[in-house]
Amino acid sequence: MASQDWFDKDFYAVLGVSKDVSEADLKKTYRKLARQYHPDSNQGDAKAEAKFKEVSEAYAVLSDPEQRAEYDQIRAMGSGARFTAGGAGAGGFEDVFSMFGQGRGAPRGGAGGFDDFYSVFNQPGGGFGTGSFGRSSGGFRGFGGPTRGADVTARTTLDFVTAAAGDTITLQGEDGAPFKVKIPAGVADGQKIRLRGRGRPSPDGGEAGDIVVQVTVRPHPVFTRDGLNLRLSVPVTFTEAALGATIEVPTLGGEIVKLRVAPGTPSGRVLRVKGRGITTAKGTGDLLAEVQIAVPAHLDDDARAALERFREFEPKENPRADLVAKARS
Repeated sequence: MASQDWFDKDFYAVLGVSKDVSEADLKKTYRKLARQYHPDSNQGDAKAEAKFKEVSEAYAVLSDPEQRAEYDQIRAMGSGARFTAGGAGAGGFEDVFSMFGQGRGAPRGGAGGFDDFYSVFNQPGGGFGTGSFGRSSGGFRGFGGPTRGADVTARTTLDFVTAAAGDTITLQGEDGAPFKVKIPAGVADGQKIRLRGRGRPSPDGGEAGDIVVQVTVRPHPVFTRDGLNLRLSVPVTFTEAALGATIEVPTLGGEIVKLRVAPGTPSGRVLRVKGRGITTAKGTGDLLAEVQIAVPAHLDDDARAALERFREFEPKENPRADLVAKARS
């Protein structure tokens, strides 16, 4: 911090507090302002970033009892004081020394002279000559404000149905203590859930870090996710696909819905059931049933004879003719 700043800047006014503000109220006020103007919450806002630096600078001084006392003493001289190279007028170096009980115009190296001046303002973590300000614990470097606590990573594996429906589960922290996590409905495999302010504490009074829970979802034997939609393959017989049929299809909750298979439905066609997919705060998906024609592995004599008879009457076009033509083009 430049020397003149201690005269010119009213740190109490910057934070909007009185000069007799308690440490607890000072910290509470600072945290509120830091959250309001933090660059992470104001991307690209130069005014907010400047305000955040100003607030952090003020708190860095006022939160340290020794620096606050020194600041109050210096400010008591009035904003008209200046750190000038010489002169016996009001506001010279002599006034600064006199504030700390020193004689006016004491030479450097003598009792109460420049050496004391440097010892006051060049303390570790202090103002001049160190390139930093604030607490000597290293919490406030430059204008960055208090150090944010570190994030803590946790992992959990959920079954498919629990992930879709949501739940509150209990995990174990790094320190062995249990903590609860609310799993939102529709959480996806690989998604991260952030529990703000529940990570490691700040070493210097700043915000605590977060707990970041990484979710793994076990595959379902029937359903797969496609965004908010649920997909499943539905086997149908040749006659159902050729002649048409009404079939039953399961939903994720276990309820059965009926679907109409139109005559001549090919394998791979997708039938949609509206509103039976994954539900999240962003909306609800659909159930997508993909038709797969099931070919019987074993035929008795009557069935074989019937199919042989059908082959005599089925259309004679080659279903692969278009495929061959495209491959040759």
